[in-house]
This record gives sequence, structure tokens and C-alpha cells, in this order.
Amino acid sequence: MTTLDRVIPLVAKQLRRDPSEVTGDTDLVEAGFESLDVIETIFAVEEEFDIEVNFNANVDDADKLRTVRDLAAMVDEALAKQKKA
Repeated sequence: MTTLDRVIPLVAKQLRRDPSEVTGDTDLVEAGFESLDVIETIFAVEEEFDIEVNFNANVDDADKLRTVRDLAAMVDEALAKQKKA
């Protein structure tokens, strides 16, 4: 199972949608994500993967998180850093 495959259900739950309606290309803002949704999803991702995601919604990081695939990439980056530590 890929990172994206594990992230999609987390995003779908936050959006209150069926996971089949969410893809890697789903735009989070267009799907209805607001700032609190982003924070709650980051927490869910951190718990699911047992990682810390370096994300600050008050700086340019918010621009890096447009799609579900972007979120999966952030998770992969955090996992890679965790392996090095």
C-alpha cells in the first residue's frame, strides 16, 4: 500500500466523503477544506504514520499543500527524515 493509498481515507474522513470520491489530484480547497480541516488532517496523518509533519499554515507551507498528492509527498518526506534520524 502506498502512502497515497493510506492518506486518501484520512482526507475522505475529514471531508465526510467516501474514499472512492477522493484521488491524489483532489484539490483540498475545492473539496471544501478549511484551515481547521488541514490542521486536523495533519494530526491524523501524524498519528497514522507515527511521524511529525513539518507544516506551518501561517507561512508558505499552506501553498505547498494543494492536493491530496501534496499531502502524501509531505508524509513521504517526513518518513525519509525519520529514517535518517
